[in-house]
Amino acid sequence: MKKNLLDYSLEKLGSELASSGFKKFNATQIFEWVYQKRILDFEQMTNLSKTLKEYLVKNFSVHLLNEITRQTSVDGTTKFLFSLDDLHSIETVLMTHDYGLSLCVTSQVGCNMGCTFCASGLKKRVRNLSVGELVSQIVSVEHLLGVKITHIVVMGTGEPFDNYDNVIDFIRVINENKGLAIGQRHITVSTCGIVPRIYQYAKEPIRSNLAISLHAPNDDLRNQLMPINKRYPLRDIMKACEVYFEETSRRITFEYILLKGENDDIKHADELSDLLRGLNAYVNLIPYNVVNEFSHQKTEISRAMAFYDRLTKRGIVATLRKEQGSDINAACGQLRLNSEGQ
Repeated sequence: MKKNLLDYSLEKLGSELASSGFKKFNATQIFEWVYQKRILDFEQMTNLSKTLKEYLVKNFSVHLLNEITRQTSVDGTTKFLFSLDDLHSIETVLMTHDYGLSLCVTSQVGCNMGCTFCASGLKKRVRNLSVGELVSQIVSVEHLLGVKITHIVVMGTGEPFDNYDNVIDFIRVINENKGLAIGQRHITVSTCGIVPRIYQYAKEPIRSNLAISLHAPNDDLRNQLMPINKRYPLRDIMKACEVYFEETSRRITFEYILLKGENDDIKHADELSDLLRGLNAYVNLIPYNVVNEFSHQKTEISRAMAFYDRLTKRGIVATLRKEQGSDINAACGQLRLNSEGQ
């Protein structure tokens, strides 16, 4: 079976070519063709030697994902259902903002985190996605729509830090100047709070953004909503976040889905502000997007605004996220292993 070129960083491809008798700089030429000029046919790469083209055709392919379905929301959000080689499927979401196009990338087939409000965990993890499958979500959408993706959020199905090595290599590939050249500050990785990986992430030379899926201001409530909290309680997550900030000087985003009558009271806002006090924190308040299999309900806008006002009055920087894609089950917490039941 041919190797997927999208699995390779520039450095890794250069080493692979050098071991086969070619020059390392050939890797740069290939990256420019694939990622900048969007030419995926090796025969059309005019500055490559005949011998190198033959080698590439024999040993490599640029493997795009197979589009199964596409849905477009009234707000312009587009959700793609893609098929993988083993016939499993994943969802990827393209969102339009005033600052550019953002792609929500899936990192696993299924999810083991079991958050009680998230459709992604309805089917347990089958496997991690490869680097190439992560990269291909971007390249496939760009080729299908003829657009340039400017921002990446690794917030689709799966826990990114449960697929840590591949996610980090994925960031290296898409950040490469000769590749997709997506800036570090335009890449965000979200985690439920896998504490050892937060420490590891703090040491990475690439300074992409970190988001913590928090959703509760105390352990009792978070234990109910997010089983991972029983293994990594809030005190451990907060300590890891402090170290992350010390190492990187980067603000941390805390995502907080507002659930009616569960975590949206003023007392919860007070607890949350106390929890985050002293951190360079930014709270992203998210209206809950209803999932039929769960009993949670959406907080009224007046209650959400009261929560927001309380945080800001207590010195916490916060925003109330604009809803996107909920009419096609493409909003936060609605992505699934596949489209069955939607």
